Amino acid sequence: MQVTKLVTTCELKNCPTIYATDRGTLLFQGETPTNHGLKIPDHETLVEIPTELIRKAIRDNLI
Repeated sequence: MQVTKLVTTCELKNCPTIYATDRGTLLFQGETPTNHGLKIPDHETLVEIPTELIRKAIRDNLI
């Protein structure tokens, strides 16, 4: 899979980030929330990212 960084909240490695793939999908890097009370299948996960990251991606016409 080819991955391209679209937008991040900082230039460090471990910050919330949105990536595009060559498969026409997006990957989201962020915190894994706990104690949310949701039932998530074992093959899925939740990722928490700042709303500002989505706004920045839209503002920059990246998504």
